[in-house]
Amino acid sequence: MLYPQSNACRQMADLSGFWEFRFDPDEVGAGQGWSAGFDPAEIIAVPASWNDQFADWRDYIGLAWYQTTFDLPWGWRGQKILVRFNAVSYLAEVWLNGERLGEHEGGHLPFVFDVTGRVKDAGNVLIVRVDGKLAPDRVPPGELKGRPGAAFPTVSYPDTTYDFFPFCGIERPVLIYTEPQAAITDLTVVTEIDGADGVVRVRLACAADEPLAARVTLDGHGFSGGTEEAVEGGAAALTVTVPDALLWSPDAPSLYDLRVELRRDGAVADCYTLPVGIRTIAVEGDRLLLNGEPVKLLGFGRHEDFPVVGKGLLPALIVKDYALMHWMGANSFRTSHYPYSEQMLDMADRLGFMVIDETPAVGLFFFEDGLEKRDRLCQQMIREMIDRDKNHPSVIMWSIANEPHTASLEAREAYYRDFTVIDHPSRPEAVASFKAMADLARDLDPTRPVTLISHEGALEESFEFVDVVGLNRYFGWYTQSGQIDLGLGYLDREIELIHTLYPKPLIFAEFGTDTIPGHHAQPPEMFSEEYQAEFLTKQIKLADTKPFVVGQHIWNLCDFKTGQAVHRMGGYNYKGVFTRDRRPKLAAHRVRALWRGEDGS
Repeated sequence: MLYPQSNACRQMADLSGFWEFRFDPDEVGAGQGWSAGFDPAEIIAVPASWNDQFADWRDYIGLAWYQTTFDLPWGWRGQKILVRFNAVSYLAEVWLNGERLGEHEGGHLPFVFDVTGRVKDAGNVLIVRVDGKLAPDRVPPGELKGRPGAAFPTVSYPDTTYDFFPFCGIERPVLIYTEPQAAITDLTVVTEIDGADGVVRVRLACAADEPLAARVTLDGHGFSGGTEEAVEGGAAALTVTVPDALLWSPDAPSLYDLRVELRRDGAVADCYTLPVGIRTIAVEGDRLLLNGEPVKLLGFGRHEDFPVVGKGLLPALIVKDYALMHWMGANSFRTSHYPYSEQMLDMADRLGFMVIDETPAVGLFFFEDGLEKRDRLCQQMIREMIDRDKNHPSVIMWSIANEPHTASLEAREAYYRDFTVIDHPSRPEAVASFKAMADLARDLDPTRPVTLISHEGALEESFEFVDVVGLNRYFGWYTQSGQIDLGLGYLDREIELIHTLYPKPLIFAEFGTDTIPGHHAQPPEMFSEEYQAEFLTKQIKLADTKPFVVGQHIWNLCDFKTGQAVHRMGGYNYKGVFTRDRRPKLAAHRVRALWRGEDGS
């Protein structure tokens, strides 16, 4: 899943812009032949979610059709040509010049169609039907009607099992590009540290059945070196050693320039370039080690969410959010609750942010019809995420899911009375599902730890299968409401219990309070800026007393859009330390002082 490039061997063009568009609430488009072309009702911007671009369609999550026309760029004739969709939510079916190319289920990850021989020199018509509906057998699931044990106790509109808005549409760029017939189809870069030296191992796959050589060169920071090997069976493995290597870390995100070439009789048949950060990540006991040294993650959960564009790619917003996180003293974030854009990860590589990369498997449940399909989709998404993101030095951990509904109601009631863990607290289907997911992630990438983010506490038996425990906790907010100190007492007891059962590194993957901007109270009370500041300050200080707590990720960096519900004023989650338009609340200043060691305590 290499990102398209333009170089001496490859060309790439962006089809983003203004497309023709039509909603299909009565689902008549297929029967009326819209796949061959249709009369547009609207003009829509791509990339962007459709929900906020029109006056009356915010809550529409059904079928809609996109259409654009394009000519083939000069010089592309006779080459292998592909179309790549970087992300479409939720299910996409695609046609080119009336011919069906295929479909892809699942938002937030890319998919590609080979259109060689199907694309014309001029007047190509590209059609995309997007199905954004919620359903119990989709990932993430929806439309559960508030069934106990399968979703949150309150039902939102739209009816999701998760607490963010289900934006729909073509939300990242659409690219058309060329590859040579003998093309590099995959690269896997693994780095090691040997004393003062860095070791860069490159595995290459290519589409060729002819004698070829693979050559890699690595340049940067005063070093230049390379090696060459024969390609056998469409693959090659090459190693470059960098003496006195500069390692990648948040303090010094050193990158080297990797160039990979396929050579035919000494001439370059294909090439691809990639920035490489030399670093290692590992778990040892209850510590998380970066380059062999203990590291603590300070940062946030975050959403790809902004007015008008929804989840659409907005480069200026990426720059702004990194600037805010840097100002706060953060060094990391989790891609809650889906893989973020490749552009976001490119910036993390360059700026030195550590990333927990998470699949779209949020709000899973483990009964009713559809379990087998959800399991299949979760494993598909793990494969796609790791295939896409495996070469980013910033990605230090894979998160296979967020807040699954795994424990029985009986187990939860007993647990929250006095933290009693009854026998067999989790659903057997959940344990089997998460073991398979964790095993798959390790098989695909044995170099990174695996985590599961849960709100089930010590009831989460699947913590057994992961390397790092991820815990979402809101004691002092959803429970012990208004009583921060009482909630912290519960939290202290609970994390000690979890660490006794699962002696591994633990990350506070979510903690925070809804806070209405400009609402103040003395003494602090819920929804005030003072309450949020005190809540976050005290939980951060508690975390700092626990050596096994290796991460503090506040929920959330910024306020974000949700469905409508009685606990979501204006359809927003207000847990951001910044507003949705990126203005700081009191807590932003308080946490900044803590993380930068400027609070005086």
